[in-house]
Amino acid sequence: MLGAIVRFIVSALVLLLVSYIVPGLRVAGFTGALIAAVVIAVLGYLVELAFGNKISRMGRGSIGFVTAAVVIYLSQFIVPGSISVSIIGALLASLVIGIVDSFVPTTLR
Repeated sequence: MLGAIVRFIVSALVLLLVSYIVPGLRVAGFTGALIAAVVIAVLGYLVELAFGNKISRMGRGSIGFVTAAVVIYLSQFIVPGSISVSIIGALLASLVIGIVDSFVPTTLR
């Protein structure tokens, strides 16, 4: 349980950081980022359930990038007051989040 809480807090902080860097992405404060992080996690989980292990190892990177961009873009319609993003902003945010996620641990080991 503590690991999930830490993961959502780190994800919200990364989302706030990315919103300052990426044009076309606007997050409404830490609470909005936390709500958006939960929605993005739930949508990502549903996409992961749908695809499962059907994706080849080489295709996971590109599929993950596109899926993250789509999930970020769709999250604005689920929580309209918390996040606002354009298509280009979602693609750039997906790229920056992928880079930041490779350096920032989001799970407790």
